[in-house]
Amino acid sequence: MGLSIDIPCNPSNFEATNLNRFIDDRRVDIRDLSELKKIIDEVQPDFIFHLAAQSLVRNSYQNPLDTISTNALGSACILETLRDFSKPVIAVMITSDKAYDNVEWAWGYRETDRLGGKDPYSASKGMAEIAIRSYVESYFRDTDCNIRVGITRAGNVIGGGDWAKNRIVPDCMKSWSENNPVAIRNPSSTRPWQHVLEPLSGYLTLGASLYNNENYHGEAYNFGPTTDQNYSVSELINEMSKFWDNVSWNDVSHKNDKLHEAGLLKLNCDKALSDLNWSSTLEFNDTVRMTVSWYKTFYQGSDQNSMYEYSIDQINEYISLAKQKEIEWSI
Repeated sequence: MGLSIDIPCNPSNFEATNLNRFIDDRRVDIRDLSELKKIIDEVQPDFIFHLAAQSLVRNSYQNPLDTISTNALGSACILETLRDFSKPVIAVMITSDKAYDNVEWAWGYRETDRLGGKDPYSASKGMAEIAIRSYVESYFRDTDCNIRVGITRAGNVIGGGDWAKNRIVPDCMKSWSENNPVAIRNPSSTRPWQHVLEPLSGYLTLGASLYNNENYHGEAYNFGPTTDQNYSVSELINEMSKFWDNVSWNDVSHKNDKLHEAGLLKLNCDKALSDLNWSSTLEFNDTVRMTVSWYKTFYQGSDQNSMYEYSIDQINEYISLAKQKEIEWSI
C-alpha cells in the first residue's frame, strides 16, 4: 500500500510505470491523523517506510509553514498512529542529509553531529528528527514494546522517474529532450550524488535489521556514496553528456535570487557499514549512465509496460553489480 497526498508532477514515475497496477494507492494527507489511524488500523502493517514529505529546498522558501508542518508534524503523526498499536511494526523514518547543520566542512557528517539548518527545508527535517526521537524515547523504549523505529538520512538522489522542479537532472533531461539549453545555478557546488537504488537498498536493509535485532531500535543511519565520490554540478553534467547527444547549458549563477544553497555536503556512512554491513554499490559513471538511460528510454516514446520492465531491469542490474562487488545486504 502507498499513501500520498497527490501525484506531485507531470510526468511522474508513478504514472510512467503505471504503478497503480501493483499497489493499493490511497490519497491522504499524512497530517490528517484520524484518516491515517483509520488506514493503519485497516491494513495492520508489518513494515512502514515513511518517505512522505515536501522534499524540495526551493519550495520550502515559498511555502515554509507547509514544509514544516508536512515534514515535522507529518512524521509525528505516523508515529502517533503506532503509539497504542498492539501489533509488532517496524517503522523506518526517512528524513534527509539536510537535517544536519551544514557548515560545509570537508569531512562527512556522522549520525551524532548537530542537526539544524539555514533554510526552512533543513529546519523542517531537523524538527522531524527531534519529533521522531521524542516518540522513540517517550513511548517505544519499554522492553515489551512492539514498535521498533529506525531513522535514515540520505540525499542528492538521482535516477529515472524524477521530474521535480528545480532539480538538476530532471531539468537537464526535459530541456535536452526538447533540444534546449538548460539553465544551471552554482555549477561548482559539489554533492555526493547517488542513484536512487542506493538509499533504497539501505532502507530495506535497516528494516530487515530492525526486524531481526532490537539493538538497532532508535538508531540513525546515513546512506550515501563513499566520501571520495563528491562531484560538482558541472562534472555531473559533463558525465551526463557522455550518454546524451547535443547537450548544452548556461550558467545563470549571476542571476542570484538570494536563496541559500549549500556549496558542499558530505556524509560519513561508516556506521551503516559497521552495524548493517551496508555500503554503496555504484561508481559515479554507473550512477549517471543508469540515470540518463532511463530518461532516454522514456523520451524515445516507450509505453508504461516497457518503462516498468526497464525499471525492473535496472533493479536487477543493480543487484548484479552488488554481487560482483561481493556486497551482501542483511535482507
